[in-house]
Amino acid sequence: MQIRSGDTFDPRVIALLDFHVTAAREQTASGSAHALDLAGLRAPDIAFWTGWDGELLVATGALKALSTSHGEVKSMHTLQTTRRRGFGGEMLRHLITEARARGLKRLSLETGSWDYFKPALALYQAHGFVLCGPFEFYVEDPNSLFLTLDLSC
Repeated sequence: MQIRSGDTFDPRVIALLDFHVTAAREQTASGSAHALDLAGLRAPDIAFWTGWDGELLVATGALKALSTSHGEVKSMHTLQTTRRRGFGGEMLRHLITEARARGLKRLSLETGSWDYFKPALALYQAHGFVLCGPFEFYVEDPNSLFLTLDLSC
């Protein structure tokens, strides 16, 4: 997979992100979905990447700066027809590497607690993320799981 700086104006990227946001909202209780839309991904505190298998867009991932030492994984998504081929793990490793390169000491994320999100939870835990409490603006929510990774090690 080739990872590139994400172009949020590319129609292929827009379509995959639209699917990601729609699916996340459909699979989560009202008010508990925190997937970024296109406007959110275009914010100055967001770095966004896309993963390509040839000319096929297979993955997205973003890094949100919460502070000079803390970042958040956002917009992790793998094209459904290419899942279980390692693209999600490759994108997540890229985000972790980028977070370290930016001097972040901690990387956190929120994901859903419903069955739909179990593969994502397994991916994050396989890469060293551990459950934690809410961070930044999040609050306790039975529909959300919060995870963090200590990058200072």
